[in-house]
Amino acid sequence: MLTKEQITQAKGRGFLLNRGTELFSGRIVCPGAVYTADEVALISECAQRYGNGKVAFTVRMAAEIPGIAYENLDAAEEFLSSRSQLTFGGTGARVRPIVACKGTTCIYGNADTQALARKIYEDYYIGRRDRKLPHKFKIGIGGCPNGCIKPSLNDFGIEARRVPRLLADTCRACKVCSIVASCQDDAISINSQGQPVFDMKKCITCGVCIDRCPFHALEEQTEPLYQITIGGMAGRHLRPGTPLRRLVREDEIAPIIDRTMDWYCEHADGRERLGKVIDRIGVEQMQQAVLPK
Repeated sequence: MLTKEQITQAKGRGFLLNRGTELFSGRIVCPGAVYTADEVALISECAQRYGNGKVAFTVRMAAEIPGIAYENLDAAEEFLSSRSQLTFGGTGARVRPIVACKGTTCIYGNADTQALARKIYEDYYIGRRDRKLPHKFKIGIGGCPNGCIKPSLNDFGIEARRVPRLLADTCRACKVCSIVASCQDDAISINSQGQPVFDMKKCITCGVCIDRCPFHALEEQTEPLYQITIGGMAGRHLRPGTPLRRLVREDEIAPIIDRTMDWYCEHADGRERLGKVIDRIGVEQMQQAVLPK
């Protein structure tokens, strides 16, 4: 019979005990939210050799192979590491595997979410793998406000946005404005000159309107910007992440992650989730720490 220590050590390596058995599910981390076709084939072969022949994909894009015997854990790890960069893992009080939507190819995607996920994976999941945190730290990347992968329910949510700018000299003041028709948030109206006017209090900067004018009367103000949300949690204690007070550039994301983790480590009370720390210490204190004015 397996000891509690053996089960705990296996979990730390990415192998989770299957209920009612002494078999494990090996959790394979998805590098940058995308598997190659060769990696998928390798996962399948690993499942046939060491598991029960099945693969279950988690909501965070990890591939879990159930039914691995304890005595085969080392062999399964060696099989993957000797043939690829895939690893078992994704558990513990540290940065968890990065999840991202398919914004890279999606028609609504405002940024290359998979490239950004790969960079953050390399810098934080790999580069900070030895940094212990008070609890797990999940990072989710979305390509637009549709929020398909629920960035705001991650400890650190990243959501790409596009801010529109009207080119008044190009606008033809069409009687039926395709820009207005494209907005689902009633953020655009027509002024007395027949041109669209934006209510930025209603605009969610989804970017849908920017490409809708046949005369190209709208453009993006700058490169894609990002809405960051901090302290989100799903599960039994649901907490939407707290939005930072302004949109940020891509080159600002990494420093904000660093400051967020530093603030979290400084203020957490034991194994406390980031969202609970924010609620206890205060939103404004968090905002000042991670996004100085």
